[in-house]
Amino acid sequence: MTDSTRLAVGDTAPAFTLQDHTGKMVSLADYSGKRVLVYFYPRANTPGCTKEACDFRDSLADFRGLDIDVIGISPDSPEKLTVFRSDHDLNFTLLSDPDKEVMKAWGAFGEKKNYGKIVQGVIRSTFLIGADGTIEQAMYNVRATGHVARVLREVE
Repeated sequence: MTDSTRLAVGDTAPAFTLQDHTGKMVSLADYSGKRVLVYFYPRANTPGCTKEACDFRDSLADFRGLDIDVIGISPDSPEKLTVFRSDHDLNFTLLSDPDKEVMKAWGAFGEKKNYGKIVQGVIRSTFLIGADGTIEQAMYNVRATGHVARVLREVE
């Protein structure tokens, strides 16, 4: 994957409308006028994705104190997202992108290294979107462990 397909600070965040864990359609436009953190993760209930989601859960009050909502997006079905939320008491929006079209638009799907091999897959990524719909932060290839604390330090 080349950097040209990646989003950068100042870019307009690509619009999306996806299903949440209840089947309700949620759009980025629903957050217009608010700051929102959008993060992409490979698969619910896997060790790294669970660690990252639980860190967001445990830090949600800090994000809300900064007036930032959190949205997680994965290729999982709404049914799998329901189980993931329930298993880990997740308290923020999770959205289903089974066709990976939103991930591709955000540069969060493509070539990545996995155990030394180049494969196609979800690139663990996080974006902070400003109230005006532009990207304030774009982070690609993030590590699940310690990532949420780093994001909080950078947005405060």
